[in-house]
Amino acid sequence: MADRNETGTNARAAAIVIVATMLLWMGGSALGGHLGLPVRYAFLLDFAALGGFAWALIVLYRAWRKGREEGK
Repeated sequence: MADRNETGTNARAAAIVIVATMLLWMGGSALGGHLGLPVRYAFLLDFAALGGFAWALIVLYRAWRKGREEGK
């Protein structure tokens, strides 16, 4: 039962990271365009967002695999 709770906690954390990353990415892009920041900052923001999405994808994949193994 503790593993199932850990899996749910990891999935919840990944969902929060996905939502926060998307909001920060969209907000940062809009703010950067409004302030006229150089394009290199947009690329930096894009790479940070990719890192957040990649981390969440890995965590969700591991939680999914663990859930499938527990179901057998």
